[in-house]
Amino acid sequence: MKSNLPIALTALATLGLTAASLHADTFGSGGNAFSIDFVTVGDPGNADDSGTTGSYYSSYGGVSYTFRMGTYEVSRDIIAKANAGGNLGITLADMTAFGGNVATDPATGVSWNEAARFVNWLNTSQGYSAAYKFALQPGDVGYSSNANLLLWDSGDAGYDANNLYRNSNAYYFLPSEDEWYKAAYYSGSGTTYYDYATGSDTTPTAVASGTVADSAVYNQVFSVGPADTDNAGDLSYYGTMGQNGNVQELIESALAAPNDSPTENRVIRGGYWNGAEANLRSSTRISAPTTNESANVGFRIASVVPEPSIGILGLLGSTCLLLKRRRIAE
Repeated sequence: MKSNLPIALTALATLGLTAASLHADTFGSGGNAFSIDFVTVGDPGNADDSGTTGSYYSSYGGVSYTFRMGTYEVSRDIIAKANAGGNLGITLADMTAFGGNVATDPATGVSWNEAARFVNWLNTSQGYSAAYKFALQPGDVGYSSNANLLLWDSGDAGYDANNLYRNSNAYYFLPSEDEWYKAAYYSGSGTTYYDYATGSDTTPTAVASGTVADSAVYNQVFSVGPADTDNAGDLSYYGTMGQNGNVQELIESALAAPNDSPTENRVIRGGYWNGAEANLRSSTRISAPTTNESANVGFRIASVVPEPSIGILGLLGSTCLLLKRRRIAE
């Protein structure tokens, strides 16, 4: 039976709404409410980048499933609101000398452990399983937001022998290196990957901010600081912003596979506002300890693809009914 979804989405557009408005997840409440936008990264079953196109590559990017990637880097405002809502105690870098502590700028100075705590709160606040296992939780005596995780074991629900960091029942998580790389560099077909996360093999134009085609936020003086998360250069093929430039990003994956050591350095990908062009390339990967906090490193989150919810289907149905009534009235 033919789906009515395209018709319903057209109806939403007629009312001034778009499909993108259905791709934002909302968290918190009252003055601490915030939303995170996602894009869908489809084309499952693609192979790793093997360097068949472009000038740069590393052997990542193969993902067998469809998932969602955060459209933007997580902002300072989001962390502040999550701290208030979840008593997380996540610290942020003082960016006074780097453009100021702007709420809409990326959240930097967040360690890998703290990013994992944030992701866990996203999950548990929505009734999902925590992605990462920690001995102590916010509010417990001795709790530290920068404590290292524990590995999931075979007795835990959601245990995945191939990834001892991430619980398979989690809805939100830090992107693996393959997930991050695909969202940044894959072309959506065949074995073609781009050199840069702007959907191009052309070296991006260095800008301080903006969304000009083939641009990225890099090669700026330190005092300029990063751009707003939604004003940080051109988009990747899938529609993410800032995977090239602005701030470097924390990855879930250990530097050396598999994910089986709580203290092993984690991968960092992408460039930053004061960094060189080489940091943007698909071939560049670095790492840092799980407790490390840096003013030029932030992160974004990923999630599973939700099933069409009753709420969304109801909204679409109501929209179509409203349009039908309007036509009858006319």
